[in-house]
Amino acid sequence: MRDTKHLESFARQRVQKEKEKTLFKNKIKAVHKGANGTFEYTIKEGVNKGKIADNRILKK
Repeated sequence: MRDTKHLESFARQRVQKEKEKTLFKNKIKAVHKGANGTFEYTIKEGVNKGKIADNRILKK
C-alpha cells in the first residue's frame, strides 16, 4: 500500500515538473545580435581600451 502511494506521488510531481519546463521554454525569447547597443561595443577600460568588442577580442 505504501509503495503505491510513493510511486503515485512521484509520478504526479514528475508530470508537474515537465509541464513547468515546457511552459518555461515557451516563454524564452531569442536574443537579437546588436539589440540595445550590444554589438560593436567600444571598450572603455583596460588593455583593449578604445577597441571595438568583436569576436577577435572577446575570444581571448
